[in-house]
Amino acid sequence: MKSFLKDVVAQVLQNHDKIDDIKFILPSKRAGVFLKDEFIKQYQKTGFAPQFTSIETFIESISGLQYANNIQLLFELYTVYLSIQKEKPEDFYSFSKWGQILLQDFNEIDRYLVEPKTIFPYLASIQEIHHWSLSEEKTELQKKYIEFWNGLGDYYFAYNEALQQKGIGYQGMVYKEAIENLEHYLHQNENTIHIFVGFNALNKAEEKIIQELLATDKAEIYWDIDKHFLEDKEHDAGLFIRKHLNSWKHFETNAPNWIFDEFTTEKNIQLIGIPKNVGQAKYVSKLLNDIQQANGLQHTAVVLGNEALLPPVLNEIPDSIPEVNITMGLPLSETPIASLFSLYFHLYIHEKEQWYYRDVLNLLTHSVAQQLLGSTANAIITDIQTTNKIQISFGQLIKNNENQPKALSHFFLDPKTVSPKVLLQHCFDLIYDLKQKLETDKDANRLSLEYLYRFYELFNQLQQYVDNYTYIADVKTLFSIYKELISSETLDFQGEPLDGLQIMGMLESRNLDFETVILTSVNEGILPSGKSNNSFIPFDIKNMLEMPTYKEKDAVYTYHFYRLLQRAKNVYLLYNTEMSDALKGGEKSRFIMQLEAERLPNHKLTEIIASPKIDPKTEEIEIQKDAALLERLYQVAERGFSPSSLTNYVRNPLDFYQQSVLGIRQQDEVEETIAANTLGTIVHNTLENLYKPFENELLSEAIIETFQKTFETELKKQFAEVYKGADYSKGKNLLIYHVAQAYVKRFLETEKELVQQHEVKIVTIEGDYKTEINIPGIDKKIILKGKVDRVDEIDGQLRIVDYKSGKVENKHVEIVEWNEIIDSYDFSKAFQVLAYAYMYYNQVSKFETAEAGIISFKNLQAGFLQFCTKDKRAAYAKKDFAITPETLQEFEQQLHQLILEILNPEIPFTEKEV
Repeated sequence: MKSFLKDVVAQVLQNHDKIDDIKFILPSKRAGVFLKDEFIKQYQKTGFAPQFTSIETFIESISGLQYANNIQLLFELYTVYLSIQKEKPEDFYSFSKWGQILLQDFNEIDRYLVEPKTIFPYLASIQEIHHWSLSEEKTELQKKYIEFWNGLGDYYFAYNEALQQKGIGYQGMVYKEAIENLEHYLHQNENTIHIFVGFNALNKAEEKIIQELLATDKAEIYWDIDKHFLEDKEHDAGLFIRKHLNSWKHFETNAPNWIFDEFTTEKNIQLIGIPKNVGQAKYVSKLLNDIQQANGLQHTAVVLGNEALLPPVLNEIPDSIPEVNITMGLPLSETPIASLFSLYFHLYIHEKEQWYYRDVLNLLTHSVAQQLLGSTANAIITDIQTTNKIQISFGQLIKNNENQPKALSHFFLDPKTVSPKVLLQHCFDLIYDLKQKLETDKDANRLSLEYLYRFYELFNQLQQYVDNYTYIADVKTLFSIYKELISSETLDFQGEPLDGLQIMGMLESRNLDFETVILTSVNEGILPSGKSNNSFIPFDIKNMLEMPTYKEKDAVYTYHFYRLLQRAKNVYLLYNTEMSDALKGGEKSRFIMQLEAERLPNHKLTEIIASPKIDPKTEEIEIQKDAALLERLYQVAERGFSPSSLTNYVRNPLDFYQQSVLGIRQQDEVEETIAANTLGTIVHNTLENLYKPFENELLSEAIIETFQKTFETELKKQFAEVYKGADYSKGKNLLIYHVAQAYVKRFLETEKELVQQHEVKIVTIEGDYKTEINIPGIDKKIILKGKVDRVDEIDGQLRIVDYKSGKVENKHVEIVEWNEIIDSYDFSKAFQVLAYAYMYYNQVSKFETAEAGIISFKNLQAGFLQFCTKDKRAAYAKKDFAITPETLQEFEQQLHQLILEILNPEIPFTEKEV
């Protein structure tokens, strides 16, 4: 296949007999590996090899300074800041927020050779104009603000001097120093031929250095640009090289090397929209499988627009692919251990004596914490959930777990003793604990040990910073440095870089050519990354001084994208269609839309919207009743069916099977906000404790008035007991408390009115009832059991009452056909009150007539909602509210029919849509 690097080597060998004085300078070290390989293939003689270096390393060697990492640079800048800002300086954490931006601006100013003595006074003047005020006297805040801008120049010069003394620098400073030393370098390297390969966007410092070398006739430069992009004045892919060719003096007398015409040749381009990142990873796997079977994977590359896609892509690589070379590193921030330490630091950032339960649960449920703590983690989680702890103290966690794994004491420290040094030591302890665990676990992923070692190195760096700089005074600052370090750290893969399927990031693809390219995450906001303005220098000023803005940064992405497509024959562009991924998905990139708009004659564009293959659901889940299941059903029947369990069967037989037969219960969770069922329990319990002492007694106004005076005390008691350990003195919970208070208060008001007009006798409160059901054909014992909220007599009329905290209406307790109570869950309330009446009739009293119904706290104005039968559904239906032995006989027939269905071996438990 055609290759830019192959052409470069051929041209260089044609032009130069002596190669040991040649120095190849490339945009990246990765391109140097491929260029060196191509050179070995084409150079057939024995001799000293030329040098291969990246532009950054080359310029560093000229300057005599060494690049410092970003954290070290930030600390040095803070030292300078303290030496200048003597009065009320900010702490390091606050400073770092704007210090990073200032550092980037210093870097850009030097890389683009902007005169600092000009720009800083200029910026101060602009800010003073922006904050001009009608009042002659400026406020203290305005003075401080202008003072900051006036001081930027002082920071810059003092900072450069401090770094110069230490022999280190940021990139722009190193580049600027290299220009000062360029003459000396040329004198020392008179015979060296410098060959610049595959550059595009160059800063002013790089431009000046390259032009100086070109002017000595000791340098050559090879561009990789297509005629199509260069001639189109509006196409951003050729933006920078057009500028270079038009403005460099060298090209006034020299033709550029080279301008190609490859982009307009035949290409098969597929535009593939896929939901979610995992969907893209799976589709990459399918493409690789198809390509391998058709033509093999030689000259194929998977380029990840979003590097976070690396883990799922690696996980989906087909087993049939023998060799994979991963050029890019796996970001440490994407590893499971990174999220563990983020959760760990988060516990101690706020310097509080108690932890928020979600922070503790998030840490304990993390996969790595589960590995280290095992059953102890689950025991603590269960304790938190069952006791409903919202705020958890160190003593509560450690007190009950004194004889547990030592890792527990590394995870949970006394907040009073925590400092950056202490926390780092426990981070090391956790790393040692996990290392021992992984080394003894035969099933452990060996890659995890590699992660762990990189984190050991990272924490050693942090330890050095803590030891060398007193600025790291709290956990918040330590965490910010940790995040800064981990954002740039990668786990590099070892392998043969020139063989097998190539997986790389966008920047690693520079200068490399492939016949087949699979490019993922071609979404707006990723390719290109979009507008950002982390700078103190306004857009207009940058534009005037020819400093890069978001427009130039977009043009850099444009060049990389189109250069990748330039010589490719088969291109697969994948983008995320999922709008819920916000800025990282949903909208396809402008690059795709540009390809669609141009539609060059030799480009075959195919657009596909892919989606996961989902087999349509043809039938509901069914559980057949074998002998063991039937035996279990009869055990449940003998223990007793409750009315709610039977209505649960009507609602969804599968729920009945899971809850009543298998005994699966919903897991306890911490109720940060009081749930509806908890509210119902609290109201029920409050009324039970108020009324229970007056069973078999007549209610009076005086009794109700006593309730009205004392119910709040009882309500608070129930909140404390049912809503364990939680705070209901503020927020949503306070509102819910007032709702419960209003429910009970309004109920007691209606009770008082009832007592004023009628004789009310309390028979039982929260009475437990059960009765045996004799069903013809079944010789096993079957019990119906339940708890009735209240049984009373109103003027001698027996009344069975069920309290509901939710909203119930008349339509829920009024039926036309008897089969409705077992056919439709809408009439579950009617079924339940009839079941309570049925149990009371069989166990306590063979009454002649009774009433049964609901008191709905959300619908108290409707009063007592009585069960009744109607002769029709239309208005003016005749209603019968009396529950007689005949009524209960009708109910019994329906009850028998329902239980027979549950116990019928021929009728499976079939899932219903709820």
